Amino acid sequence: METALAKTAQKRQVVFLTILLLLWEADCKTIRYSIPEETETGYLVANLAKDLGLKVGELATRGVKIHHSGYKELLQLDSETGNLFLKEKADREELCGVTEPCVLHFQLILENPVQFFQTDLQLTDINDHSPEFPHREMLLKIQESAQPGTVFPLKAAQDPDIGSNAVQNYTVSPNLHFHVVTHSRADGRKYPELVLDRALDREEQPELTLTLTAVDGGSPPRSGTTTVRIEVLDINDNAPQFVQSLYEVQIPENSPLDALVLTVTARDLDAGINGNVAYSLFQASDEVQQTFSINEITGEIRLKMGLDFEKIKSYHVEIEATDGGGLSGKGAVLIEVVDVNDNAPELTISSLTSSVPENAPETIISIFRVGDRDSGENGKVVCSIPDTLPFILKSTFKNFYTLVTESPLDRESRSEYNITITVSDMGTPRLTTRHTITVQVSDVNDNAPAFTQSSYTLFVHENNSPALHIGTISATDSDSGSNAHITYSLLPTHDSQLPLSSLISINANNGQLFALRALDYEALQSFEFLVGATDQGSPALSSQVLVRMQVLDANDNAPFVLYPLQNASAPYTELLPRAAEPGYLVTKVVAVDRDSGQNAWLSFQLLKSTEPGLFSVWAHNGEVRTSRLLSERDAPKHRLLLLVKDNGDPPRSASVTLHVLLVDGFSQPYLPLPEVARDPTQDEDLLTLYLVIALASVSSLFLLSVLLFVGVRLCRRARATSVGGCSLSEGHFPGHLVDVSGDGTLSQSYQYEVCLRGDSGTGEFKFLKPMIPNFLLQDPGREINGSPHCRDSFVFS
Repeated sequence: METALAKTAQKRQVVFLTILLLLWEADCKTIRYSIPEETETGYLVANLAKDLGLKVGELATRGVKIHHSGYKELLQLDSETGNLFLKEKADREELCGVTEPCVLHFQLILENPVQFFQTDLQLTDINDHSPEFPHREMLLKIQESAQPGTVFPLKAAQDPDIGSNAVQNYTVSPNLHFHVVTHSRADGRKYPELVLDRALDREEQPELTLTLTAVDGGSPPRSGTTTVRIEVLDINDNAPQFVQSLYEVQIPENSPLDALVLTVTARDLDAGINGNVAYSLFQASDEVQQTFSINEITGEIRLKMGLDFEKIKSYHVEIEATDGGGLSGKGAVLIEVVDVNDNAPELTISSLTSSVPENAPETIISIFRVGDRDSGENGKVVCSIPDTLPFILKSTFKNFYTLVTESPLDRESRSEYNITITVSDMGTPRLTTRHTITVQVSDVNDNAPAFTQSSYTLFVHENNSPALHIGTISATDSDSGSNAHITYSLLPTHDSQLPLSSLISINANNGQLFALRALDYEALQSFEFLVGATDQGSPALSSQVLVRMQVLDANDNAPFVLYPLQNASAPYTELLPRAAEPGYLVTKVVAVDRDSGQNAWLSFQLLKSTEPGLFSVWAHNGEVRTSRLLSERDAPKHRLLLLVKDNGDPPRSASVTLHVLLVDGFSQPYLPLPEVARDPTQDEDLLTLYLVIALASVSSLFLLSVLLFVGVRLCRRARATSVGGCSLSEGHFPGHLVDVSGDGTLSQSYQYEVCLRGDSGTGEFKFLKPMIPNFLLQDPGREINGSPHCRDSFVFS
C-alpha cells in the first residue's frame, strides 16, 4: 500500500514539473542583481517581494522556491519578509574563472498560481589576489656578446583577477644593464620582456641578480616579485630560430586526445651541443599547460585534454627553443578551435600562362574557377591574393576569376613571382584552400651596361714591359642572356696628339687593359681616354666611362750637374781668399734630376778632399763652405770630389770635381795657373822646399824693406802735387784672371775700377766702385774710359 502511494506521489511530481516547464515561456520575467565578490555571509541582496510587486507574506502563501541551475546554493530567501540574503561568500574566480561578466542564473518559482522569474546575480571583481610568478626564481643565460637593445622574454605573473585588477605593469630593480618593458597579448594580458641597455662582460661580472615586480591595477594595487638570476655565458654565435615566427593552425573541437596539432621546427647553425635544440612551452597559462604538450626533442604539439569551442575558441601558445649553450629563440603558435565544417573550397585552373614579358601592361596570367560543395554560408567563397604583388583578381562570370598584371613588370627587380591564391568559405570558422602559381618574367633589353665605378684611375710604372696588364674595366648589365653580354672598346679621343691606339689596348670580352709599349714618365705623366661598353641586345645599348692613366715615376735618371759645368779638358777652379772666415761660401753645386718625388730629392756629399776637415758640403743645398780658418800651412791648391745622389731605390748619383785655389786677396798681382791635381806626397815635398827658401830669404827681405821705405818717402815728396794718383805695377798680370765670367763664385756681373797702390807692401788690389755694367763687355768695339784717379783699370765681371 505504501509502495503504491509513493509511486502515485512520484507521478504527481513529474506531472507538476511538466506543467511548470510548459508554463515557463508563458510567464517569465528577469530580475538582475549585482554584488562584489567575497561579500560577507548574510548580506541583504534585495527584497524580492518588493521587486516583484507582491505583498509581505504573499511569497509564503504562494509557495516560493529558488532553483540554482547547477550552482551551489549561494542565496537564501526569507519567504515571510521577502528578503534575499547571501548564504555564503561568493568567489568570482572560483565560479567563473576568466569569464567576464560573471553572471549566475537563478530561477524563482511561485507554485500557486504558477509563475516564473529569472534572477541573474552578477559578481563584480575586487582586487583580492596579488600577482604570483610561477617560480620564485627565473634563470636567464645570456651571452656576453649580446648587443644593447637585445630583448629577453620573461615569464609572466599570474593574477586570477580580471580587468584593471589584473597585472598592469612590470618593473625591475635598478641596475646598469637592463630595463623591463611591458607588452600586451591579444587577450589583454600583460607580459614582461627584459631589454639589454649596456653590454655584459663575463670577466667583470659573471652573474647578475635582479628583482622583477608585477603590479596590478587595483586600488590599492597589489604586487608580486620574483628573482631573475642572469648567468653571463661565453660566446655562442647562433641562437635557435624557428622556421616561422608565428605558426597558425586550426583544429576541430572533436579532435581526439593525443592528436597532433602541429610540429614546430627551429634551426641552430651551431654544431655539437650548441646545435642541439630542446623545445618547451614558454609563458604558458594554466589553460595552455593543461590542454597541450610539446615534445622536447621533435617539437610536436599534441592534445592533452579535450577542446570545447564554446569555452575557448583559440589558444595563443608561446614556444621556446633552447640550444645546449643556453641560447633560446622564441616563437608563437596560434591554435584556433573550429566547429566541424566538412568541405573546403575548391579551385580549378582553366588556363595558365607561366611566362610573361616584362613591360607588358595588363597581361592575363590565369583563368580559374572556385567553388565549395557546402551550402549556405559555408558554400560562399572569397578569393584573394597578397596585396604586395603587382597582380589583381577580376571577377568575370559567376565563380570565374581572371588573374592579370596590375602594372608593367620589371624582370631586373624580380624575375619570378609565386602567387598564392587563397580561397576561403564564409563558414564559421572559415576553411581555406591555397594554390600557388609560379610566373616567370622574360627579359627585354631595357638596361644599358653600368660600370662598377663612375671613373677609373689606373697606375703603371714607367719603363714597363710591352703587353703589360695594367687594370680591368668592369661593367654589369641587369638584363639576361645576350642582352647582358658586354663588349668593351676604346673610344676615339679629342686629343689628336695622343696616339692612344699605340699606347693602350683593351680585351673586348673581359675589359682588361694592356700597355702596348713602354711608357716614359718624363715624356708623358698622365692621360685620359674613354672606354665604351655595349651589350648584344636589339637594339644594342651602350655606356662609357672615363679612365685616367697615371704613369708612376721610376728612378731611371741620374742627377745632372748644372753648376759648375764638368769639362774634362778645362777643369773649373774656384778662388778662396786665405782670410776667409769659417763657414765662408766657396761655391754652390747646382744639380737637377728629371725624375719626380723622392727620386728627385738630391743630397750632396764630400767624398774626397786634399785637406780633410777644411771644407764641408751642406747635404741639402750643395753649398761648399770652409770648416775652419785657413793657415799658412794649407796647400794653395785643393781638389774636392763631391757626390750628388738622389733618394730613389736604388739611388743614382753623379760626381763633381772642384778645384779650389787659395789666394791672399783677389787683387794679388800674380796667381798661378791651376794645374792638374798631383799626388799629395809631391805637395808635401814642395811645401818643405818652400819653407827652406823662405827661411833663406828672410835676411834679404829685411834689407829690401829698408830700401823700399827710403824710395817711397822720396816718391811722396816728388808727387805732392798729384795726391791720389796711382801707378800700375809693371809686373806681369795673368790674363786669365782679368775676366772672371758669370760662371764663377760671384753671383752678379760688374766691372770694377782697380788700381795698384804704390805704397802697398802686399800688392793688393783696391776695389773702388762699379764702373760699367757687364753688358758693355758684350760690345768689343766700345771704348772704356779711364778714371781720373787711376791711370789704368782692370775689368772684373
